[in-house]
Amino acid sequence: MHALVRMVVAGVFAASLSCKTSEVPAATESSTGGASTGASTGAEGGERATLVHSYGLTTLQAYEETEPCVQWTLHNEQPLYVNAVTLVNDGGFHHSNWLTVPEDKFPGEDGFFRCSDRGYTELEAALAGTVVFAQSTQSRSEVQQLPEGVVIKIPPRHKIIAGVHLLNLASVAVETELRMALDIIHPRDVEVLVAPFRLTYYDLDIPAKRRSRFTGTCKLAGPYVGAVDGEFDLKLYHVLPHTHYLGDYFRLETIDAAGNGEVVFEKTGFDADANGKAFDPPLDLSGSDGLRFACGYDNWRDVSIGWGIGDQEMCVMLGLADSRAVMDIAVLSGSGASGVDGDVLLHEGPCTVLAFPEHGAQTEPTAEEEAAPLYVPPGDPGDVDLEPLKRCVDADATVPSKGAPSLQGIRGAIFAPGCVFSSCHDAKQPAAGLDLQSPGLHERLLAHEVAARVDAPLVAPGDAEGSWLYQIVSRCDPTDRDGQVLRHMPYNAPTLLTDGNVALIRAWINAGAEDN
Repeated sequence: MHALVRMVVAGVFAASLSCKTSEVPAATESSTGGASTGASTGAEGGERATLVHSYGLTTLQAYEETEPCVQWTLHNEQPLYVNAVTLVNDGGFHHSNWLTVPEDKFPGEDGFFRCSDRGYTELEAALAGTVVFAQSTQSRSEVQQLPEGVVIKIPPRHKIIAGVHLLNLASVAVETELRMALDIIHPRDVEVLVAPFRLTYYDLDIPAKRRSRFTGTCKLAGPYVGAVDGEFDLKLYHVLPHTHYLGDYFRLETIDAAGNGEVVFEKTGFDADANGKAFDPPLDLSGSDGLRFACGYDNWRDVSIGWGIGDQEMCVMLGLADSRAVMDIAVLSGSGASGVDGDVLLHEGPCTVLAFPEHGAQTEPTAEEEAAPLYVPPGDPGDVDLEPLKRCVDADATVPSKGAPSLQGIRGAIFAPGCVFSSCHDAKQPAAGLDLQSPGLHERLLAHEVAARVDAPLVAPGDAEGSWLYQIVSRCDPTDRDGQVLRHMPYNAPTLLTDGNVALIRAWINAGAEDN
């Protein structure tokens, strides 16, 4: 069993902060079209269409961790100009990075495959194409919405490809579907093509039993000017930080020639929310010398942590910018302690900056494209009438529970992967004060005071319908005593638990909610 899985099952998985109370990201009109293909008129009056694709169901065995690749061939004979990307999954997707490459690159059938079988590497894919999307850690529903007229260009005869990190912390096998939507706009409405860049702090040595922060100061102007033979004119439109479960802080600053910084993005805590930030208007870096970024960690474990997957950590930021260069910026080595800030041990390291001229295929729309009708490629037969976001349906109360219901079964099959994994109801700072992780779970469930304005207790033994726990996992729109609709659980999920899992909770409560 993988080390991270062992920690969770043992009940010592503790993330840094509880989940926020914001709602699942509201989809825009353009990102929730009912058809998988077809043109429509958007809110600004321009032609647009939504392409939706299901990558199908993936089965993860109990405690399984895997890193496959997955692809979707677009069959596009003409360029596509993508203004928004939506990614939705049913859980288990820890992280994923999505790129577009020529369809003859890494050849093979669509769907999931072993990355090494096709020689896939993220760096080679990035050099052959461009970045389309990056998933926030453990997010189930996410929309990367760029401002009007700002797009990622997908050249003709390309496909979407990704390396994904899957992790099932449940004590039972689970099925999860992955679905993606691309909002495309008419070429005549394109104003800006964005290019990706990445900030990475590889040289992590996170000390045990304390909080720490790692900062890279990256002077970008010189390498950028050298790559484009012109001015430093980068304009930033979108950023997305990425850490794992120990990460509790991220900060991005612009810096001047003297190294003085101005904070432009700051995030505290860890949760499974969509954590990207869009800049509209864009953040103009032309008067700066570069960027400084910092990742903070609360390592409660008794061992130091380095760079890696599973129970190791990462510090990455994806940026999308109006840029004439593609840049990869990283702290590779040379990191060292630089002081303390309260109880936080500070580290700094030097940035290595690689800058390349933008890809030759990233050109502005032609006059012919602008004069023609909006081009929409043919969708796969299975994607016809598929919606980007699944419709939420209340749980079917007639579905029986499989086997004898028990609290331990619920803890292993539902609470660990769906409530603790998302860092909401962990032991360290549980959302709404509800810790679903530590010993003494049964007593806390029965004694917990519900934070919402509801008349029902969290668990009413013998009465599932009268239990708030059951209501928020079985109803898409649970309401409080004033009729206000509250969010259902799991967190940041457009749909509910499976009917079988809901039945397990219902049967356990109706049987008396015993400590079994």
